[in-house]
Amino acid sequence: MIFSLIILLTGLVVLVVGGELLVRGAVHFAVRARVSPLLVGIVVIGFGTSMPELVTSVRAAMAGSPGIAWGNVVGSNLINTLAILGVAALIGPFVLSGKGLWRDSTMALGATALLYGLAQFGLIGRWAGAALLALLIGYLLLAYFQERGHAAIHGAAFDKGAAHEELEHFGGEGSAPWFIAALMTLGGLALLVIGGGMLVHGAVALARVAGISETVIGLTIVAFGTSAPELVTAAVAAWRRHGELAFGNVIGSNLYNILGIGGFTAIAAPNSVPAELLPVEFPVLLASAVAVLVIAMWRGRFGRLAGAILLSGYLAHLVFLLFVG
Repeated sequence: MIFSLIILLTGLVVLVVGGELLVRGAVHFAVRARVSPLLVGIVVIGFGTSMPELVTSVRAAMAGSPGIAWGNVVGSNLINTLAILGVAALIGPFVLSGKGLWRDSTMALGATALLYGLAQFGLIGRWAGAALLALLIGYLLLAYFQERGHAAIHGAAFDKGAAHEELEHFGGEGSAPWFIAALMTLGGLALLVIGGGMLVHGAVALARVAGISETVIGLTIVAFGTSAPELVTAAVAAWRRHGELAFGNVIGSNLYNILGIGGFTAIAAPNSVPAELLPVEFPVLLASAVAVLVIAMWRGRFGRLAGAILLSGYLAHLVFLLFVG
């Protein structure tokens, strides 16, 4: 059991380091190529920061461990919405002002409801996966054309880039040379593949030895590990009194997870959603998306009380998952 846990944790570390290297290398490439900050946020950072979740879920699905694959998707979004957003609001209350955030919050709720409906009726196959990916591409195009030249409309995709910039301080003149950027990008990809394999192998072995379902492992340890970079990014943004960026970062991650990672996972392993996710996890995921939208529309502000409610909700769900469910 200890050996399996060591492999799992080592895989998580390698995965996180690989994802960070990939994002940094890709950002340096984008800066050298004079790509606009909006596109950096939408494409480079948006996809780059979701790569650990993507590699883990796809590898788990292809390895015949759908519980880890889909548990990671659902668990990551639960951690994002309840735990990470709750921590960010506790650190620094914030007001939502970007018009695009209302659009993205509604789209995140719609995407969650769509995935839940597809899972409930057993329709998550290759065509559904392709449709989810098409919706993600459509959202990215909509975000780009709406936000280009209109700062007041900025939304989740833009905020993912801005939040990461808060953390990394990347800039034009300080960007790395082409060959360094290439080494970082390729090295990051290699580490992602290695770390993803170790993580899935360790998670499967731990589930067998400890007598815990793979789905629970995916919902907890795997999801928390792949979401750790998002937690750090959101906490730093909130600490610097830029909590709106933390909110956009969370909503953006949720959209990429459901539409992007969910889409790829459905294509890699169609009709593989574990039945144990349907009675509790998907309804809780949908309820959390509704709660965030209600708080945002009701007051337009996330204070410490809202943060405490969200974080308490996640802790209560975690207790139920581990000791009751």
